[in-house]
This record gives sequence, C-alpha cells and structure tokens, in this order.
Amino acid sequence: MAGSTHASPIDKPANSTGRKQSPGSEAWRRFRRHKLALVSAVILVLIALSVLLGPLIWTIPINDIDFSARLAGPSIKHPMGTDDLGRDLLARMLYGGRISLAVGLAAMVIAILVGVLVGAIAGMSRGWVDAFLMWLTDLFLSLPQLPLLLLIFYLFNDALKKWVGPETGVFILVVAVIGGLRWMPVARLVRAQFLSLREKEFVEAARALGASPTRQVLKHILPNAMGPVIVAATIDVAAAIIAESTLSFLGLGFPPDIPTWGRILFDAKDHLDIAPHWALFPGLMIFITVLTINYIGDGLRDAFDPRQRRRLTKKDKEQARAQAKNAALND
Repeated sequence: MAGSTHASPIDKPANSTGRKQSPGSEAWRRFRRHKLALVSAVILVLIALSVLLGPLIWTIPINDIDFSARLAGPSIKHPMGTDDLGRDLLARMLYGGRISLAVGLAAMVIAILVGVLVGAIAGMSRGWVDAFLMWLTDLFLSLPQLPLLLLIFYLFNDALKKWVGPETGVFILVVAVIGGLRWMPVARLVRAQFLSLREKEFVEAARALGASPTRQVLKHILPNAMGPVIVAATIDVAAAIIAESTLSFLGLGFPPDIPTWGRILFDAKDHLDIAPHWALFPGLMIFITVLTINYIGDGLRDAFDPRQRRRLTKKDKEQARAQAKNAALND
C-alpha cells in the first residue's frame, strides 16, 4: 500500500483493528507475553500492599514481649510464630517489609540518577572528560564492596544516629552506601547507549536543525536509552534488598528493635534447631521478592528490546495475513 513506503525502519505493529500501536502499548503487549514476569508483577504488588496495609489490620505491636509464648510455632494467634522474646513475627515481618522495600527502592533511585548522569556526560563528551569519568567508574568497580561498607559504617554510623535519630540515620546511611556502590554498571550501560544513539540519523537531523546538546539528550537520546536503564533499575532493587539483608545479617544496619527481613534472619541464626520458623519466613520473603523482581526485569528487557519489534509472532502473522486478505477483497 502507498502509506507503507514511508514507514520507519522499525514499524509500529498493528493491533487487531489494523491501527498502529504506540511504543508504550507495544511494550506492554510484549511484557504480557512473558508469563513469569506478569505473575511476578502481581506477586510483588501483593507483597507491597501487604507490607503497606498489613500493619493497619494486624495491629500487634512489633516489640510487644510475651515470655509465655517464646519460640512458639505458627498458630492462629501467631500465624508466623514468635521469636525468643515472644514477639509476633507476622507483625515484625510486615513492618520490616516496609523498610526492606524502601531501602531497595531508594538505593535504586540513587544508583540510577548517579549512573545516568555520569553515563550521559561521558557519552556526550569526548577526550579527557569521557576518559576521566570512565576511569572513576572503573576505580569504584575495583573497590571491595563489603570491607568498604564496614569502613563507612564504622566512620559515620554513630554521627548520623546522633544527628537525625537511630532509625532515620541508619536508613540514610544504608541507602547512601548501597546506592553509592551500585551506579557504576548503570553508568557504563548509559554511556554505551549514548555513544550508539548520538550517531543515529534522527539525532544528526536534530543537530542539523540547531538543537542544543541539552535538547538532544533530553528529547532524543535519553528516551531511547531508557529501556536498558529500566531493566537495570529492577536489578538494582533486588541487589539493594540483598545488600541490606547482608548488612543486617552481619549485625550492622538497623538496631534489633527495628526489624527488617535481614535483621530478623540474623536474630534467628542461633535458634535454627528449635525454632526453624523464625528463619524460614524472612528468608522466604527475601527469596520470593528478589526472584519476582528478577523475573520482572527479564520481562522488561524483552518488552524494551528493540529487536523484538522486528519479530512477528505466529498470531501477528495471522492477523497481518487476514488484514491483507480483507484489503484485497475490498479493493
């Protein structure tokens, strides 16, 4: 047909009505085909709703001590059992889930912002600026993260606790440390995307029309580079949750009266033989949350992969044949 001769190299697939879909609709269509990612997204939403709304329904105080119910197994009164002080594990799990997810999201935001900024500047620059930023990125990548985490906590933990309080201070420190050590892969990814996209025809056309470098980045390059960045963001959330759990398991991070999933798991390590439920539930929640986020990342990778736009599924081919047949009959 006449209109098809002016199509871009990557056409927007048509839906069942014959109209072309927007990039967002097409990405959502491809994401829905990744069944594990779709199921994982539903599970993650349920987990988030549980930790946000659960404490409003299950109102047992997280530090309410009951020595008569020490190390009790799961029951109607305590669905996840109790710890060595008789504290209800369900209440502590719901409260701790808020902190664990908040740490993961906040650390991801820091890592993405710093990584995108460094990668964009390096990708748009030439010469010593690009070389210096990549040298800095490689330097941070070469640092041993766990000893560095321990050193930073040793130097700044007490000062932050005195300044803004124990819970807020530890939260700021944990988020800053984890996010500050996760931006390097994002920076390298964004730089590679910028180096590739800046040579594309549509960027050259914008440059020829007088678009400023800032407009080129914000209007043309960055939106086309966000697919891999979104995938990297999901990976960073999972990595941040694991990092917080590791710090809590080592006895660092949040104090014992502020439960996180990692802290609950750390407290349970000495009672695995007589109260396995104490470690089972936080370990299971960490495992399920990280697994669902990783599957969502896989689905987003497929949804935003530009190569997927060139692949027609069997259903798409059948729809295309039917549309061509109807057009021929109408002619």
